[in-house]
Amino acid sequence: MTKPAEPTCADCGQLACHRPERPAPDFCLGAATPPELLAGTVAGYRDEGEDAVLARAAAAVEGLYYGKLTRVEETLAFARRIGAQRIGIATCVGLIEETRLFATILRRGGFTPLTVLCKIGGTDKTDIGVPDDLKIRPGDYEACCNPVLQAKTLNARKTDLNVIVGLCVGHDALFCKHSEAPVTTLITKDRVLGHNPVAALYTAKSYSRRVMDEERLKGL
Repeated sequence: MTKPAEPTCADCGQLACHRPERPAPDFCLGAATPPELLAGTVAGYRDEGEDAVLARAAAAVEGLYYGKLTRVEETLAFARRIGAQRIGIATCVGLIEETRLFATILRRGGFTPLTVLCKIGGTDKTDIGVPDDLKIRPGDYEACCNPVLQAKTLNARKTDLNVIVGLCVGHDALFCKHSEAPVTTLITKDRVLGHNPVAALYTAKSYSRRVMDEERLKGL
């Protein structure tokens, strides 16, 4: 295995921040953190600002329901603890049925779901500079995903928390960038693995060993 030029947490075998009885490696990012930066972030979790509310709510959900609730249920528990009422859902068109069910669950939990589809605006991919031959079906109308408009639409509706349901790699990044409300993810898209991307890592030495092919990876 190639030795990293700049080792970080993935290269640490001690995980001393998690198990403080263990010695930290020389490249430990925590040990290299300036004391004032660490103190500043911790102070931000202790006050009454948004970061503190989100951090404490997340910790409470983890502590109360560890291994007991599904991600769907945890999302509702988290939303309630941060005082969120209006829940935005940025969904992929391919997961609209799952989104409809999730919206029903939110309503039954006393929340107000507000859903925005990825294809909002109905703009053909060629209109944003995507070559026709890079469409899934060249020569046909093919609406581009519009995560920026999804975010701005939910911003205009003053959502308290936004939930991603299956947005594409990159589109999710744009949505998070432009969302004014905090964002959490319910479903991460993986068309090949039934939206379970970690399966590629679990089978990296067997069925999915192509993900370890260095030459192939550099050509993606």
